[in-house]
Amino acid sequence: MELIDDEGNLLGVVNVVDALAVLLVLAVVVAGAALVLSDDPAPPEPETETTYATLDLGTQQPAIADAINEGDVHEPSDTQSLTVTDVHLTPRGNGVGVLARVEIQGTLDDDGDVTYGDAPLRLGRSLSIATDRYQVKGSVRSVGDSDAIDRAETRVVLQETVAATTAEAVAPGDEVRIAGRTVATIEEAVAYTTAEPGTRRLRLVASLDAHRHGGDLRFGGTPLRTGQTLTLPAEDYQVAGTVERVGPDVGLGDTTTRRVTLRMDGVREDFAERIDPGMAERTGGETVAEVTAVDAEPAIIIATGDDGSVNVVDHPVERDVTITADLQVRETSTGLRFKGESIRQGSTVVLDLGAVTVEATVASVGS
Repeated sequence: MELIDDEGNLLGVVNVVDALAVLLVLAVVVAGAALVLSDDPAPPEPETETTYATLDLGTQQPAIADAINEGDVHEPSDTQSLTVTDVHLTPRGNGVGVLARVEIQGTLDDDGDVTYGDAPLRLGRSLSIATDRYQVKGSVRSVGDSDAIDRAETRVVLQETVAATTAEAVAPGDEVRIAGRTVATIEEAVAYTTAEPGTRRLRLVASLDAHRHGGDLRFGGTPLRTGQTLTLPAEDYQVAGTVERVGPDVGLGDTTTRRVTLRMDGVREDFAERIDPGMAERTGGETVAEVTAVDAEPAIIIATGDDGSVNVVDHPVERDVTITADLQVRETSTGLRFKGESIRQGSTVVLDLGAVTVEATVASVGS
């Protein structure tokens, strides 16, 4: 039997054209089934990268600030995470200023930059941290390769007029602690009497755990500059002093004794008679001023006689008083200071001599 007969039948049974058509249909069906039944190829894994950013979490309640710690993790997705690597706390108003350095794992965009939450890490962008203990939000302040906040320990000289009880409570070694972290330490402190009873002029040196931002040193959200007000809430007191000086080596200055001439004009005779050599002002067991000499002369008045003549005569009850005193002063980079105030010719000093308080003008300062 021929394979294909004269009528085009395969083995005399099936037409060759029909057989080819059937085979074509079967091939299409098999290919379609294979396509439908086969598994889709897995999409490529997104490429991830890690960078670091500083978040300003603003002012938080102490309980929230206490809960934020290094190692806290926030994972919004399988390919993105945020881990706290450093925390910086400072007093800020009635709360706590919180900065957090975070490690951010994100995906790379077409330009090779790290994105987080489908957006670049732009300065000022708001990011959230949510754990099982707290949820906070902060703005991106800086982005870089370091896992630590840019800190700098520095010292400041502060001055404030406080209640006498507050001045007595301040002592070197006192610490300002927030959430178990020491953020400031009192290095030096001295208090002087003022013309206002019950108050003291407090001067202190504090070392601060500050941080750098935009070229400035900051503490508690305040740039550390002369004239700024800085608040230090210790355990038993709070000081809100004016910054006099800033630097790693600043201090209250070395003490020395200078002989100073003081003048008071037109004081009553009974007041002048109460000032005697040997009287002194003492602070913290130290003598800060001692009177060595007192000279009182009648004040001069110009009187016009009945005949129109002009006469220079002694005042009957007022006296011009010259006091010579040895004062304990401090030598600073800005000049001599007595009881925290600059002392020079023409300035005013107050001496609390116990029985009498003297407010006099500086006539001269010895070398």
